[in-house]
Amino acid sequence: MPSPMETNVTQPDAVRTALRKAFARLGNRGASAALLIPDPVARVFILPFETLPRRRDEALPLLRWRLKKSVPFDVEETVISWMRQSGRLDNLEVVVAIARDRIIREYEEILQGLDVHVDVVMSSTLATLPLLEETGSTLLVRMSGKTLTTAIVQGQNLCVYRSSEMTSESGSLDPQAMLEEIFPAVAYYQDTFGGSISHARLAGFGEHSELFCAALGAEMKVEASPLADSPEGRRLESGAKSLIKQDMDALVGWMMNGAA
Repeated sequence: MPSPMETNVTQPDAVRTALRKAFARLGNRGASAALLIPDPVARVFILPFETLPRRRDEALPLLRWRLKKSVPFDVEETVISWMRQSGRLDNLEVVVAIARDRIIREYEEILQGLDVHVDVVMSSTLATLPLLEETGSTLLVRMSGKTLTTAIVQGQNLCVYRSSEMTSESGSLDPQAMLEEIFPAVAYYQDTFGGSISHARLAGFGEHSELFCAALGAEMKVEASPLADSPEGRRLESGAKSLIKQDMDALVGWMMNGAA
């Protein structure tokens, strides 16, 4: 039950049993792992800064102060990760992901006793971004359960990130509802960056991908395709393409990122 506030793993024993079986097949005892968590767990912000200290102990209080009124929980009880990027006018921007410490520990505790060490925790859509083109501007529309996440990247820069809860999963979702949800993100990008979207990629729509791609392409006058059929996706080996079609795009993106 993905949530930034409430209990996420409602049946921890069942999850632990499933993982134990999976790890037994892998045979990787003592291995390190990456936790790719649902998007609703972490809030993602793109913040402009004139300057930000390089030392973590100096930067962290500044980031918590900036985010204090932007999240629905106490910023002192959170885990925060961030990376720098060059903004539209070569100014400093900081991409920040923040989540409640208690919620992250809930996921980590599932792996306790399974002889696996968690090295990285990352939201699923951020892990997916390496699958996008580095030319032009790319709109990613990604469904996971009832969560629709919109991200726009330009080159290697994240320009827009928006995640919302929809009324239904992709199988029952009206394409118009998808369009209405992503319009504010696209409008913000066009107003702020003064450009248009070069291409659009969709993930998590399963057998309904063609319908949603057609609606998005017709409305925005842009080339739209499932992530697995994008130029980056077509260069992948068949096993990786199969994983994307099974809604494991975050895993493939993480592996493309060097899994490091």
